[in-house]
Amino acid sequence: MLSRVFGFGRRSFESLSEQEILALAISSEEDDGRIYRAYADGLAETFPQSAKLFEAMAKEEDGHRNSLIELHRKRFGERIPLIRREHVKGYFERKPDWLVRPLGIEAVRGQVEAMERQAYLFYVEAAKRTSDASTRKLLNDLAAAEQGHESLAHALEQKHVPGEVRVEEATAEQRQFILTYVQPGLAGLMDGSVSTLAPIFAAAFATHDTWQTLLVGLAASIGAGISMGFTEVASDDGKLSGRGSPIKRGLTVGVMTTLGGLGHALPYLIPHFWTATGVAAVVVFFELWAIAFVQNRYMQTPFLRAAFQVVLGGALVFAAGVLIGNA
Repeated sequence: MLSRVFGFGRRSFESLSEQEILALAISSEEDDGRIYRAYADGLAETFPQSAKLFEAMAKEEDGHRNSLIELHRKRFGERIPLIRREHVKGYFERKPDWLVRPLGIEAVRGQVEAMERQAYLFYVEAAKRTSDASTRKLLNDLAAAEQGHESLAHALEQKHVPGEVRVEEATAEQRQFILTYVQPGLAGLMDGSVSTLAPIFAAAFATHDTWQTLLVGLAASIGAGISMGFTEVASDDGKLSGRGSPIKRGLTVGVMTTLGGLGHALPYLIPHFWTATGVAAVVVFFELWAIAFVQNRYMQTPFLRAAFQVVLGGALVFAAGVLIGNA
């Protein structure tokens, strides 16, 4: 698991040869074609016209793949190296359609925007790293084609979601804000708020000493913040995924992780144990509900489901800390 988080065992994009870049593009186009066909199947009953559009997009991805295969055959022969997106550090990932079901036009619109934006960034970066004129031309042509696909999501929204048409620039800005700040901040807040519950409350009930508990809380919160921050920076440079500056994301996730832990550690500045513990418990309650609100507001997670997941998970970790502390 650590190897996936830190990118151990993955190749950096800069280390790939031109042949490997072509092989990666071929496998990516094949995967995207499958995803579009899955979207077409999922939307066929409710939005049959949109389903036809996705079928057409899948066929276009097939054409891209065939062009890449033909270019590979001319330059490197018949044997295509096995390299996929999960083998490359920082490369964008695709969410399988069963994770975004039930498929609605809004859910699909967001996925298509992200997919095409990431594919565009990949081809732009890939074109910069090839010296062969024919290869560079094809990669630039594919980048232009992928950029054109982004407008499909907006067309679908205008057609099927009247009254909710947004200005394209505002949509792009909002999407980038979520990718760069909201998602990392939410991950940090969840990790800081939930993962530090057990050590802080275990120390509290084991020692009944507010100062010792505060020290444990400070160590757990700051340590988790540093760890999460460096993990975020090391896991993705943002060039291919479109998630923005790794420094900004790393700072965001690090600060929010630290704040999430400090929220229920600082009440132990109060010298009276039970008063400090009561205040810390209240803070935990508001932290967990704040996480559920952010998930609902920015990630479109149904509020009740978000609340159930976060509050239940936090309650279990809290209980584990209390039980261990009283052991």
